[in-house]
Amino acid sequence: MSKSNKKTTRERGLEGEDLACAYLEAKDWIVLDRNYFFQKAEVDIVATDRNYIIFIEVKMRSGTYFGYPEEHVTPAKEKNIKKAAEAWIYERKMETAVVRFDVISIVQKGNEAPEITHFEDAFR
Repeated sequence: MSKSNKKTTRERGLEGEDLACAYLEAKDWIVLDRNYFFQKAEVDIVATDRNYIIFIEVKMRSGTYFGYPEEHVTPAKEKNIKKAAEAWIYERKMETAVVRFDVISIVQKGNEAPEITHFEDAFR
């Protein structure tokens, strides 16, 4: 952590992804990949519930003053995630896989327990 004891955006993002992975694994999902990049496109988590390959965007905030985390998944971000997902599927020769795009929203105020909301099939 930095000298001010404040987490960087990247550290906060990884913390959110760790929470999301633990949440998914508690549901018996299998995390296949994290932080997959293709060119400038990225997907936070790739997982499977044994029926779908699921590409997951994780958004974490310390409050809702500026809106809920899921409200920050823009159409441009969705397009970016789809691009990364296509590359991930292509690289693994899984073109026949059934895919889905989810969003996991996390609000963690101070030292309170995180509030995790999972939006399945959040966009197409």
